[in-house]
Amino acid sequence: MTVELPLWLFVLMVLFATVTFASHFLFPSVRWFFRRRFERAVARLNTRLTRPIEPFKLAQRHDMIQRLIYDPEVTREIVNYAEENGVPEAVAFQKAREYAREIVPGFSAFAYFSFAMRVARLLANAVYRIRRTDSNDRVFADIPADVTVVFIMNHRSNMDYVLVTYLASRNTTMSYAVGEWARVWPLSLMIKLWGAYFIRRHSRGALYRKVLARYVQMATQGGVTQAIFPEGGLTVTGALQPPKMGLLSYVLEAYAADPSRDIAFVPVAINYDRVLEDRVLIAAGKRGDRRFGARISVVVWAFFRKFWQRVRGKDTRFGSAAVAFGTPVRLADSGLTDVDALSHTLMERIGAVMPVLAVPLISHVLLREERVEVNVLEDKVRALMAQAPERNCDIAQDELAGEIQRGLTGLSRRGILRVDDGHWTVEPGQEDVVIFYARSIAHLLPEDVAVAEKLSAHAKS
Repeated sequence: MTVELPLWLFVLMVLFATVTFASHFLFPSVRWFFRRRFERAVARLNTRLTRPIEPFKLAQRHDMIQRLIYDPEVTREIVNYAEENGVPEAVAFQKAREYAREIVPGFSAFAYFSFAMRVARLLANAVYRIRRTDSNDRVFADIPADVTVVFIMNHRSNMDYVLVTYLASRNTTMSYAVGEWARVWPLSLMIKLWGAYFIRRHSRGALYRKVLARYVQMATQGGVTQAIFPEGGLTVTGALQPPKMGLLSYVLEAYAADPSRDIAFVPVAINYDRVLEDRVLIAAGKRGDRRFGARISVVVWAFFRKFWQRVRGKDTRFGSAAVAFGTPVRLADSGLTDVDALSHTLMERIGAVMPVLAVPLISHVLLREERVEVNVLEDKVRALMAQAPERNCDIAQDELAGEIQRGLTGLSRRGILRVDDGHWTVEPGQEDVVIFYARSIAHLLPEDVAVAEKLSAHAKS
């Protein structure tokens, strides 16, 4: 018996058979092969890290999304959303799925260590001379391995992400909460591969907040090392900003639900001789809004320009950038379970270890005296640094002269300072920039009436 088929139907049947074979036999075998190789690579990597990568972070993204949207608390909020908005539960469920897909990262250890770390190292060292205090590694090493670590950092620049990721890469991987600025392709894809998750800072929907809260709580209970900027955005004044407590409250709720796993909050203070976005931030502060005309583009452009200059053998970095770890707050020991008290304690500890750098010192001297003789400026900066707490001054005495000279060169090239009749003075219209840098360390220095009046007048304006 002969059965005749059209050629197109025969080709279609062969195609379906091939797909079926691949999906049932070939693809699972290939996935298993690469998964085994990946697990062995991660095991080798974990032997080099102070804090190994937690299984939670290595879970398949699809599985994490499913776990999140079927979480009992999220399910209840889906029902509430459907009732409040008069839509079918299937529609509310799909909305929760969209939120989960937006939030949950697709961490790749390969992308993190083979690509992200190289980019972070190259970028950080192309733009700044990096300073880290000797106590940083000791603070981190003293935290037991079974304690979840949450870095709490001040936010001065978009370079903060790069700087802290680079400095922490020898010890652990970090999961950041990043805002809407990073939701642009291909940056969004890379950030998710590096383990960061997006948040809508202005979302007020209960369903979205619940999905975000449960993800943060699952990550916390899973031991994932996280990094949070409690100020909620970049400082537009140069000073530490009052903390916002959304993400911190989610972490505390995770601890309340399962206090068997302790949480250590590590205060991290970051300071710069030059913030790449300083004028953009100052302008936003004057307007009274947070609509920054240039953000990540400023960082990218500065990197490529500096990288090209380094290739040509020039060292024109933007001075120093410094990171200092403060004394951690362990929830099991401190008893700080109130989010308001915890957040303010952490901000105080960040301020207490803020690095003192050359440009903030120069700015403070010029706010005090307005005109300073060229020959005595270095002496005045040295005298001012001697008044700051010793633990905040990571610049050695024999390095200070070079740091001051580089700071003055950078400020004069940017048109912020000038030499007038043998005196350093602030260019007209550039007082805001000087105040921006002076504010970063003002709380560490003895109060000066002239400086206090200028800072107060500037804040009111």
